Amino acid sequence: MIFLMDLQMMLLDVIYFILRNSMRMVMRPRTKPIDGELVLITGSGGGLGRIFAQEFTRHGAEVVLWDIDGDANEQTAKLVREMGGRAHTYTVDVTKREEVYRHAELVREDLGRDVTMLVNNAGVVAGRRMMDCPDELMERTMKVNCHALFWTVKAFLPQMKAQNHGHIVTIASVLGLFSTACVEDYCASKFAAVGFHESLAHELLAEEIEGVKTTLVCPYIVDTGMFEGCKIREEVELILPPLEPQYCVEQAMNAILIDQPLVCIPRLTYLPVLSRALLPWESNVVTYRFMGSDKCMYPFIETMQKQAKNSSIMVA
Repeated sequence: MIFLMDLQMMLLDVIYFILRNSMRMVMRPRTKPIDGELVLITGSGGGLGRIFAQEFTRHGAEVVLWDIDGDANEQTAKLVREMGGRAHTYTVDVTKREEVYRHAELVREDLGRDVTMLVNNAGVVAGRRMMDCPDELMERTMKVNCHALFWTVKAFLPQMKAQNHGHIVTIASVLGLFSTACVEDYCASKFAAVGFHESLAHELLAEEIEGVKTTLVCPYIVDTGMFEGCKIREEVELILPPLEPQYCVEQAMNAILIDQPLVCIPRLTYLPVLSRALLPWESNVVTYRFMGSDKCMYPFIETMQKQAKNSSIMVA
């Protein structure tokens, strides 16, 4: 009897949340204020990280900027300060857990307060075929895109839980939900990031820590130069072009400000996720070939090889 009652309540909740999220597509829910929040962003020296820093500043937040490139990070801080915001820079290699923990304590000491929002944005890709890729580059991808999530969350989540207030954002990728050829290191790391984030979200819900929110951001290829040369079929690219970085961050911010658990950017990329789950493997392969997605990374790999060759010539 208890089982049947629980089943009935579960089904009603499922229907409610389907309807609620359907309504959100046409009626935007109220956004939460984040003025005064202390936001730590990894990989803040360029690409999406720099724009995230500016967007959080526009909403009144104070930002802590972590990047391995100190000069690029200072440039981000300069842009934030020119907007009238407050930025604090730290040169951090997020793959080294001792360095992450040490700088987390340093942030608390320097600012006299705890980080309330964590944006795990740092990301890399080897840009070589697996059999041609040095093991060290593949390990680096896993360390930056996956392992670092453990260290940063372990450094800042306890204080969020103690205060029952905070937000953890993971910038993953649609390549963490479905894959393509020749970027095994990147896909593996982003699938791992998605799994890490979802398990963490479930843990917080199981512990009934309602004040700490999570948002998983899965963008399509963003035009930051990270996947320079990547190319799908021209006709398909007309409706699915690489994302403008500003647009990508704005869509991510929209999700963060309404505590949306998951956002794929653009919405069209939800379709391959459903296709992967519902259709036979061969059906997805045929679709990939039609779209040119099966070999979309070939020109990217060639571009990376040319850049590496030119660099070696310049060094020589």
